Amino acid sequence: MTGFKNIVATLYLKDGKAVKSPTDFTEFEDVYALCQLYNDSGIDKIIIFDLSTDDDEHEKNIHTIENINRNIDVKVCAGGNINRIEDVKKLLYAGCLQVIFNATKDSSLSLANEASERFGKDRILMSISNVDYIFKHQEEIEDTFHELLVLNIDIIDALENLTSTPYVVCMPDNDLDKICDVLKRETVRGIAGAFINDPANDIMDLKTTLSERGILVDNFTPDLKWADLKLNSDGMVPVIVQDYKNEEVLMLAYMNEEAFNVTINSGRMTYWSRSRNELWTKGLTSGHLQYVKSLTADCDYDTILAKVSQVGAACHTGNRSCFFNNIVKKEFVEKNPLRVLETVYNDIVDRKNNPKEGSYTNELLDKGLDEILKKLGEESTEIVIAAKNSDKDDLKFEISDFMYNCMILMVEKNITWEEIANELAQR
Repeated sequence: MTGFKNIVATLYLKDGKAVKSPTDFTEFEDVYALCQLYNDSGIDKIIIFDLSTDDDEHEKNIHTIENINRNIDVKVCAGGNINRIEDVKKLLYAGCLQVIFNATKDSSLSLANEASERFGKDRILMSISNVDYIFKHQEEIEDTFHELLVLNIDIIDALENLTSTPYVVCMPDNDLDKICDVLKRETVRGIAGAFINDPANDIMDLKTTLSERGILVDNFTPDLKWADLKLNSDGMVPVIVQDYKNEEVLMLAYMNEEAFNVTINSGRMTYWSRSRNELWTKGLTSGHLQYVKSLTADCDYDTILAKVSQVGAACHTGNRSCFFNNIVKKEFVEKNPLRVLETVYNDIVDRKNNPKEGSYTNELLDKGLDEILKKLGEESTEIVIAAKNSDKDDLKFEISDFMYNCMILMVEKNITWEEIANELAQR
């Protein structure tokens, strides 16, 4: 098979918190910060194992998984304590792209079969540590599972003789030669292991090394070289830095060739400090790192636009952005669809928290869920009537009415546009 080889982090949840392993319940301080680091530092997929032993703890872990998926972009797969099809549905609804079954559980295969038929084979994975299970269920495994997680590296030769199902293999240690040998196997999709989970390890550095050894990984291989850019009189290129999620302009800095190459190889924005006359990796001392999401040259090849994941503040003053000193400002009607929806949503939240007499929104919220749902039903009927009448202006008006009332429901149920966007992105 062709394609990038994945570097996969494994995360273990106990009572809603991240712990070091299934046997070591030492907690990480902040599971969300840990996953954001994985998201930004070059990890291609996170596999989350739910170590819960009862339904209450299971629900806590599901809630944590849901919150993780709200805040990161990297693919998430989850498993553990899957006893019924409802558990599969909960994980998918929590934002996981895939669900992983445990081969040691007797009920796994029949349940995975049902899940594969219902949700699609590409969403169903299995963890396995011995080949006996593969030998006994070879045909069903190939029909049911998109990918395997091999927990025991010693079985991969026997595994490949029994099935062509691709797999991710857990490496016992950070042995670069062995990692390269494993990743060169055709059916290996990627590697996992405790050393990958360690936040102190530099995943982009590992990817750079693997790339140099001929392993195809998803790292930054630039389409343009430094020589393709037009330099200013100081031999540098200005870099406009933008938040990759909301497109806020954060700062302006400069790169020389060394800074450009370090940025490409490390995945962290690195500049040339003109005041200190030295290389400067943003946030290295403050912790306010900038992780690269994309670099784009302008039409004249003399300016770079960097879209980044910003940790903390971009500005040395503590402001999120360096651009906060107003010079002139003209009022205008916001027409950006996302910002309009967010603004209206926030206005509804404000109405809920700060009621205003005579407000339609407060009146509907005060009447409760049943009245909100009744209003949505009425508005949806009016959309159908307007569409049948072929009156475009009327239809736009009715759709807008429906969406406003739908946002009232969202606020009532504490559902954000970000959650809706995340759900749509997985469709």
